[in-house]
Formats: sequence, structure tokens, C-alpha cells
Amino acid sequence: MAGTMKDVREVILSGTASGADYSALPLPESMRAVTTHKDDEKMFEGLESRDKDPRRSLHLEEVAVPEVGANEALVAVMASSINFNTVWSAIFEPISTFRFLERAAKLSPWDQRHNLPYHVLGSDAAGVILRTGPGVTAFKPGDEVTVHCNYVDLQAPEGHDDSMLDPDQRIWGFETNFGGLADIALVRANQLMPKPAHLSWEEAASMPLVNSTAYRMLVSHNGSPVKQGDIVLIWGAVGGLGGFALQYALNAGAFPICMVSSEEKGRLCETIGARWVIDRSAEEYRFWNEDGSQDVREMRRFGKKIRELTGGEDPDVVFEHPGRQTFAASVFVTRPGGQIITCASTSGYNHEYDNRYLWMQKKRIIGSHFANYREAWEANRLVCKRAIHPLLSETYPLAEAGEAAYQVHHNRQIGKIGVLCLAPEEGLGVRDEEGRARHIGQINLYRNAAKGRFGLVKTEP
Repeated sequence: MAGTMKDVREVILSGTASGADYSALPLPESMRAVTTHKDDEKMFEGLESRDKDPRRSLHLEEVAVPEVGANEALVAVMASSINFNTVWSAIFEPISTFRFLERAAKLSPWDQRHNLPYHVLGSDAAGVILRTGPGVTAFKPGDEVTVHCNYVDLQAPEGHDDSMLDPDQRIWGFETNFGGLADIALVRANQLMPKPAHLSWEEAASMPLVNSTAYRMLVSHNGSPVKQGDIVLIWGAVGGLGGFALQYALNAGAFPICMVSSEEKGRLCETIGARWVIDRSAEEYRFWNEDGSQDVREMRRFGKKIRELTGGEDPDVVFEHPGRQTFAASVFVTRPGGQIITCASTSGYNHEYDNRYLWMQKKRIIGSHFANYREAWEANRLVCKRAIHPLLSETYPLAEAGEAAYQVHHNRQIGKIGVLCLAPEEGLGVRDEEGRARHIGQINLYRNAAKGRFGLVKTEP
């Protein structure tokens, strides 16, 4: 007998259900999900990226609940969030994500589940496990979890030093189907992590992808681990990703230089603890000329500004993710022997830079992509220990995921944008009220900032 999503929601909201209750709960045959359609792949042809509107391509519809397989779990999603890969999926760039699903279907008959005429998006989730498949031993129905997006089964030897090097490694909800922007998500067991007890569903869901990515880049030995006294240039320092980089740099005793796009965002960086902020809009940096050439004079002006702030020093590490528009400048201003670590290219993938500033000054470029399970787990552990805090500023209902993605596409948000799925309202899911009370200032900081309210925050140990 099939159940309903209303039954699932009520059991979760009751807060009294046991693991046995969840195991016995009948699952519905269908669920709400935010999807793209394969038939829409060419809908934006001929348009510039900025003119492609996710509100047109994202659909909220009823789809079938997927079947759970070995080493997998079905998670009732209370909340999710928007990442830039959701925007890429929605505007079918750099390629349609249906190409990923078609390729995945060739791996095995079981993987053919992913190859559908619709794609359920979303690479973050927080919720409750409803079912586990054969072989799952570390988690059980009823466990409250967050979900990271490294989707890999580790059958290839290349992945066993670092699962991000596994040839079958994919990003869940981007290169796979059945992602987090739905009432129920299908995940592998090695994507599951304990939900931080002091956070609400939407706060917990806003963190796994960007927090884990920043951890690998600035803490892990797989990235460019910063140390006390390092100068770290952070692009987009209060965005969904850069805001975590700022926290990790400060926790390490480093000196971040925060690149922001407005005075308001600069004030937020200072409130968090940054001593150096550059408002790129006010400075009007233009690293590219109208004829498509690069303006080295602007890069020198940028480097001069950095040295004015730091007392003559250049960055040891540059936290790069805008890509084409900023990459040459990042290479230029990095100190000799320093590192540029890059994980994305939101302004374009084809980077150009003068290689003399790299090879002659012994600088290094490090590519970084999400995080392995250990890195994601450690990043989540720091959240549970209340050493890293959510960057959530706004929350949308599932029906307005298209609008949420539009805001991210046009960089109109501060921090992360959350999406409520089964959670009927914000603020639910907190289990550790005492721990939350100690850090409520940090937790509310970004939400207050989104409304233009700033203030110094004191955090108790």
C-alpha cells in the first residue's frame, strides 16, 4: 500500500518516531521535484549566459520515487539549497546535464535509472533517512542527516587515495539524477553525514557543497592549506563559497583580503573579522579591454591596492572561482612561490594569463573539485562543533526554486539561498537548543546582512 508525502512529513514533524516507525512507513509512489526537461535543451540557443533565465527551464512536477539499491538510501528532504551547478543545469551550460545522465546509463543496467527525459536537480540536502538498501550499515531509517555531493562507489583503484580521482566520480544532482530539490532524494551511503543538531533544516542544507569545497581548498593537503600569517586573497568573500573560505582563513590565523562587489558586503566581511576588504565595484577594476586584450595596468593598480592594505606584501594564496574575468589578475598579484587554487569558472572557462608571471616567479596553479568523503566529513564535523557557521541569507519554497536560481545566476544574494522541501516553514529541526543559543549571533549574521542589518558578533566558546 502506497503512502503519501503528507504522512512522511507528519511523521518527521512529530519528532517522536523511531527507526522502526520509519521502516514501516509506506512510501508514496510519486513526489514533488524540481526538474529540467530533455526537450528543453535548446531553448536558450543563441542567448548570452546572463540572458538565460532559470525560471523558464526549471519545472516543479510530480515524478516517480526512485527505487533504492545496494549501498543506497532514500532521504526525505526537509530542505535543500541552490548552488551554481544548479544554475548551469538550468541554463544547459557548458553542456546539457542530460549528457551526463546518458553517459552514466552506460555503466551498468542499474545506472540506467538515471537516464530519464527529466533531471531532478540539487546537490545539497538535509533530511531523514526513510529506507536503506542492502549493504548499508553506518546509517539507518530515522537518522537525521545532511548529504554531500561526491557520488562514487570506489570500485576503481584510482579513487582509493582520493575518491575525487576515481574515474566514476560524479557530482550528485548535477551529473546524476534524483538530487536534493525534491521531497525524496536517492543517495549513496557514503554521501551521508550527521545533521548538525544546533541548526535548522534549511541551515544544515545550505552547507555541505560549499563548506566541503572550501575545506578541501584551504585546509586539506589535497588543496593549498593555509597557515598562521598567510595572506589569502578571496574572491566573492561573502558568496556561498567565499564566505566559508573567509571562515577557514580566519580560523587558521591567516589574513584574508576580501574581494566583494558592494559596500554592504564589505561591511559584512569586517563584521565577521576580516581586516582587509576591497570593493571591486567602487574601485572599478577592468582587467579586460574592449578589444578583448588584457589590461596589465589595471592588474598593477590592483596589486598596488593590495600592497597598500598589507604593508607591501602580496598574497600567499589566491582563492579563485570567478574564472575568466579574474584569473589573470590572480596570477599577477600572487607572491613569487605562491599558489592560485581554483575550483570553478563562473565568469567563463577559457582562462588567459601571461605565463611569465607564473613560470618565472615559480607560482603554482592547483585545481580543486568538491571534496572526498573524509574532507566532507571533517568539514561537517567542524559545523557540528560550531567552529564553522552557516551562510544562509534567504529561503524560498520549493515552488520558487526557479526564482532562487535566478538570484544566484545574477549574483544578487549574500551567502547561500536555501529551499524548503518537506519542511513547511523555517526554523524547524533544531535538536540542540543550548548549543544554538551560544552561537545564535553567528547563525543570524548572514540573514541580518541580507536585510541590511550589521553588528559585531561575539561567540562564546
